[in-house]
Amino acid sequence: MGRVIRVVLVDDQELMRAGFRMVLGAQEDVEVVGEAGNGAEAVELAASLRPDVVLMDVRMPVLDGVEATLRITERGLAKVLVMTTFDLDEYALSALRNGASGFLLKDTPSAHLVDALRSVASGDAVVSPSVTRRLLDRFLGAAGGQLRDAAVLDVLTDREREVLLLIAQGLSNTEIARKLFLSEATVKTHVGRVLAKLDLRDRVQAVVLAYETGLVRPGEH
Repeated sequence: MGRVIRVVLVDDQELMRAGFRMVLGAQEDVEVVGEAGNGAEAVELAASLRPDVVLMDVRMPVLDGVEATLRITERGLAKVLVMTTFDLDEYALSALRNGASGFLLKDTPSAHLVDALRSVASGDAVVSPSVTRRLLDRFLGAAGGQLRDAAVLDVLTDREREVLLLIAQGLSNTEIARKLFLSEATVKTHVGRVLAKLDLRDRVQAVVLAYETGLVRPGEH
């Protein structure tokens, strides 16, 4: 068996935390090491316990999950996986901008939640393309589309820009490799260069930036 994933649960509803704790407690490779009822407590626990992943509610008293996510990721205390009740939630979009490694709906099936935790703990981002796209379509569409100067993408080669576009469309490295007739190793190198050149933490932030700069337009699929 591999290493155990240490998780902190953050939700202002005790019943919600109990539900997550029950699901995660049934997994041999997951250990809930702490719980918090607001964002301020979450930051303190992340600093003292240094968990692998913080499972973070976004709407909470004292300090919301958006600001708590920023404080945790800026200091490199843990990866953050955001949970929200609504798929079209501006809080979730803000949390992604603040460094969350992805977000899930609270009614996500247990198996998907556990898989997402494992992915985030291993360094991957959890991007549900359909939900993320709807979220970005709604809020960037309402904002009139482009929010960032597309010139930030000028540091990319044509191939890297092409890879970024495919990431934004929700394709995995395997799917990108197949589409561009490249090896997976080559695609992985391109993805790494895209993230490094644009100073992005992960694929989630790449998706958001692709929309904000107009590389992908709201409503495009």
